[in-house]
Amino acid sequence: MGQVRTGKDIADSLASARAAGKKIVFTNGCFDLLHVGHVRYLQEARSLGDILVVGVNSDASVKRLKGPTRPVQIEADRAEILAALGCVDYTVIFTEDTPENLIHAVKPDILVKGGDWKIEQIVGGTFVAGYGGQVMSLQFIDGKSTTKLIEKANTGSANN
Repeated sequence: MGQVRTGKDIADSLASARAAGKKIVFTNGCFDLLHVGHVRYLQEARSLGDILVVGVNSDASVKRLKGPTRPVQIEADRAEILAALGCVDYTVIFTEDTPENLIHAVKPDILVKGGDWKIEQIVGGTFVAGYGGQVMSLQFIDGKSTTKLIEKANTGSANN
């Protein structure tokens, strides 16, 4: 099971892994309602390296990005659920609208986002590429999103 860390101690948590030559992968998102698209994406991200760090938007940043009815789950719960996945080593809640500062602290070997993001749109991509890290956009699983889940719940539809 992974661990929930703070932005202040994640660099220390990764220091020994980095010294041992472990490849660190970073991704981020709101992860408001965990669904199969998230799980497959996180599994794929983890397969690219030895340690997967997941940045989780704080409640305030989700509200700013997604609107006043979000998030559905509080940040601590979202981070704990993600950390419980076997493919996630660390989760870190960040309060800004983007994970730029957290990416600087983690300094991942590989920075990934879902396939709905173009490489040039990935926050932190320029920084990571600047020191020789990789920036990747992973496969998007069509039709699987938190917004669609919420819409289905609100309309009572059980169709996938």
